[in-house]
Amino acid sequence: MSIESWMGVGDSLVHATLAIHEPPKGMSRTPGTIIKTFDFEYNPAQLSLSRSAEWKVTPSQIERNGAVPEFMGSQAREMSVEIFLDRSGDPESNDLLKMMESLLDCCEVTSTSVAAKQPSPPWVVFEWGSFRTARFTAYISAVQAHITMFGTTGIPIRATCQLQLHEIPSQTAGQNPTSGALTAQRIHRIVAGDSLQSLAWREYGNAAAWRSIAEANGIDDPGQLTTGTELVLPAAEEVRT
Repeated sequence: MSIESWMGVGDSLVHATLAIHEPPKGMSRTPGTIIKTFDFEYNPAQLSLSRSAEWKVTPSQIERNGAVPEFMGSQAREMSVEIFLDRSGDPESNDLLKMMESLLDCCEVTSTSVAAKQPSPPWVVFEWGSFRTARFTAYISAVQAHITMFGTTGIPIRATCQLQLHEIPSQTAGQNPTSGALTAQRIHRIVAGDSLQSLAWREYGNAAAWRSIAEANGIDDPGQLTTGTELVLPAAEEVRT
């Protein structure tokens, strides 16, 4: 398969992204500040999604046809995705090596979480356009990097990275002690004209909630928003005004 045919590469395509976040503090299930947004240059050729349910069967002497199974619960989703990296057009560049290292670092604890005495690797959010089934908050349990081409100096210039993602479920309905609402967070990509105040008004009906968005994303200057940057929009019950 040629590079250009890897999911029909073109400027008109919506490219998949992997947002790498600091883990949350305390008992929150909302990812922390963004460490890095990994934009897929070539969309995955395929995704593997899986989910399982656990059942328990207790044998009984009086049941001739076997005991009725008891449903114990559902497991979180898992996803396997392959990322294709290529810098063969610039064999002196070490960009590919840096990208590989940022993915491998997803299996190591962050210095921020260590300082907060809650050591944890980053949390990630995979997103690909309107394909909502594959969008979920997760941790990366494994990264396999296969280098397939090197430059003349030995620098990797082409590789595929296989990621194994495990969903971190959001808080389910009824767990919010004040409202019983569903805890949820979203990712918003900044477009021209956006401000933290306008986002807060659209999301929460209160422009003063911009401070919670700034805090969740480590923003010191709310007047400097870069188009294309992804922001975490905290769950409504985590917003303070």
